[in-house]
Amino acid sequence: MEKGLLHLLFLSTSWGMQVWATFVSGRCLRHLPRHTYGFIQSELFPYYLHIGSACAFFNLTIFAMYHPSELLSEEEMTQVPLQLEEAPGFGSALCIKGAGETLNPLNAHGLRHMHRIERSYGLGQEIGFFTSKSYQKLRDSDPAYRKMSRQLVLYHALSSLCNLCCIACNGWSLRYLAAHLSAL
Repeated sequence: MEKGLLHLLFLSTSWGMQVWATFVSGRCLRHLPRHTYGFIQSELFPYYLHIGSACAFFNLTIFAMYHPSELLSEEEMTQVPLQLEEAPGFGSALCIKGAGETLNPLNAHGLRHMHRIERSYGLGQEIGFFTSKSYQKLRDSDPAYRKMSRQLVLYHALSSLCNLCCIACNGWSLRYLAAHLSAL
């Protein structure tokens, strides 16, 4: 009974954090100046990724301990292709670890560099993301800023894709767990 509740606790904690970080927190902070918003996100995101990684690790460990591959049903095997324990959980763990180890440092470094350039032009205290045509002019006139801006968009897109994959994987695992609540 405890293992099922721990499994559910770690999975739902991870999924809830992912949904909050993806769909709610940005909207709550959108009224802050651009650089303040970026600073807050860059400080909070590593904690989000580390807690998410820990939840994914504990979730996989609990699932693997109590679901030996030789005892799995066919439906449970859809959770475990290629004997990777819980495939959606494994996918979530890989995505969140990749985002945390690779993309988050690149995002943070790029953001700091862009903020430095923007401050040198007197930008960054505007409310919202695209409130000024000054950013477009800056991209057009400063090749270093243009390059960093493109890289940051790419890193942010990859990070967002990883995050959406984590939400989908954990949502799939929660669906499976909800269908089998009586077994908890």
